[in-house]
Amino acid sequence: MTPVELGENGFVVAAESIADAFGLAASAVQGLMQSNAITSRCEKGVGEDEGRWRLTFYYNNRAFRLTVDGASQIVGQARFDVARR
Repeated sequence: MTPVELGENGFVVAAESIADAFGLAASAVQGLMQSNAITSRCEKGVGEDEGRWRLTFYYNNRAFRLTVDGASQIVGQARFDVARR
């Protein structure tokens, strides 16, 4: 699997990418998402960002953001602190 794929139901991000961002084992990601310990948001670009999406994952007080284009290629990424959700 590539790091990001666009499927019928939206974007799919490899567990390894999310795990690396938060210092977790890839095998823990699915369970943490099912328990809402890891949450996510998908935002579609408008205006000058048309054709791009921001995929943001939250875990504790950290965020991991991927910016992807229409071909599901990662064009940017960031990690940053956020208020605990």
